[in-house]
Amino acid sequence: MMKGIKKWRLFALMTTLLVFLAGCGREEISTLIPAGKVAQDQFNLLILSSVVMLFVIIVVTIIFVLAIVKFRRSKMGEDMIPEQVEGSAKLEFLWTAVPIVLLLILAVPTVYSTFDLADVSTMDVEAKDGKSSNLTVNVTGKLYWWEFEYPEQGIVTAQELVVPTDERVYFNLISADIKHSFWIPSIGGKLDVNPENVNTFYLEFDQESAELEDGVFYGKCAELCGPSHALMDFKVKSVDREEFDQWVTAMQAEEPAAVEGDLAQQGEELFGADGLACISCHATSGAGGTGGVGPNLATFGDRNRVAGYLEHDEENLKNWIQDPQEYKPGNLMPEAASLNNGKALSDQELDALAAYLMGLSVEE
Repeated sequence: MMKGIKKWRLFALMTTLLVFLAGCGREEISTLIPAGKVAQDQFNLLILSSVVMLFVIIVVTIIFVLAIVKFRRSKMGEDMIPEQVEGSAKLEFLWTAVPIVLLLILAVPTVYSTFDLADVSTMDVEAKDGKSSNLTVNVTGKLYWWEFEYPEQGIVTAQELVVPTDERVYFNLISADIKHSFWIPSIGGKLDVNPENVNTFYLEFDQESAELEDGVFYGKCAELCGPSHALMDFKVKSVDREEFDQWVTAMQAEEPAAVEGDLAQQGEELFGADGLACISCHATSGAGGTGGVGPNLATFGDRNRVAGYLEHDEENLKNWIQDPQEYKPGNLMPEAASLNNGKALSDQELDALAAYLMGLSVEE
C-alpha cells in the first residue's frame, strides 16, 4: 500500500515539474519561440501534427471509456454477447478512410515545406551590379568552433555570425574534420555539416538580437562530434541592413584597428612574438583571414563568450590561454607553456594578452 502511495506521489511531483519547467525556455534558444520565417513554418508543422495526434488520442480515449461504461459486466451480465460487426463495409471504410485523411493532412504541408525550405535556386541570382543579390555565408565546422566566411564581401569571422534581418541568408555548410550539425533553434531546424560534401539551405531572421536578454541568438552543434561536442556553441547577431553594411565595412579593413594602452600594446607584441607565435594560427583582420588552424580573432572584443561558452571576461580568457584542454577537451589549441619553451606565462604576460585580445573590436 505504501509503495503505491509513493509511486503516485512521485508521479504527481513529476507532472507538476513538467508543467512548471515547460515555461523555462529562453527566447534566444527556444524552438517554441520562432524568430524567423523558417522557424515559424516548422513551428506551424509542429502545431499541426500535435493537433492531429491530440485528436486521435481524444477520439480513442472517448471510445475506450464509452465501451467500458456501456458494456461493463455488472450492467450487461455474464452471458451478454455484443453485436458482431465483422465484415461491416461502413466500419471498414471508416477506419481505413480516417487514417488516410489524417496522413494527408500531415503529409501535404510537410512535403510542401520540405521542398520550399530546401529551395536555394535564388542563391546565386545576380543583381544589376553583377554581384549576388542575396547574402551567402560559407560555414565551416571545426573541432570545436565555427568559421563564417562571407565570400561576396571578402571577410571572415568566427564563433559569432552577424546577419541582416528581414531577408534570406543562404548557407553553404562543410566540415574541416568530422561530422557536425549546424543549428540555431530559434531560427530554423538543423542541417548536417559533412567533411566531403556541401549542404545548402537558407534562414531568415525577423528579430534583431539586440532585443534579447543576452543580445544574441544561440547556435549549437547538434551532432555528437567528440568530448567537447556539448561546448561547440556559437552566437548570432542579427541587425538591420544598415548596421550590417557598417559592420562589413569595418571588417574589410586589411589591418586591425590599433589597440589602446601600454598593456594592450605589450600584448600585441607578445601575440606576434616568435615564442608564442599566436599569429601563426589566428588572424586578427577580418579581410580574408580564413583557413587558419585557429579562429579569426578580429572581433574577439565584441564577442558574447570566450571559447563559445565561458563568460566574456579577462579572467576566463587568461584561464583559457593557460590550459584550453581543461575547458574544451580535445580541441587543437596547445597550452601556452608548450609554445613558450615549456615555461608558464607570467601574470604580467597573461594580463597583456588579455588586454590586447579584448581590445580587438570592429563595432563602435
